[in-house]
Amino acid sequence: MEKKEYAMPPQPKRKLSKGRRDRRRAHDAFQPRNLVACGNCGAMRLPHTVCPNCGFYQGREVIEIKKDEKKKK
Repeated sequence: MEKKEYAMPPQPKRKLSKGRRDRRRAHDAFQPRNLVACGNCGAMRLPHTVCPNCGFYQGREVIEIKKDEKKKK
């Protein structure tokens, strides 16, 4: 049986400075959600999604929401 030699995975040659590390991470922060008002009920919702409050999308009812749930909200 032949003996296999395994090479170590590549490692960085130098330690990254704190400034270089932090500049790379400058864009990693969470962005606030882009909410838009529903055209039917006015509740805030995510764009290009069905309104969870009334069930409308682009001016027509896509999902039916029970009247009991509508009155509660």
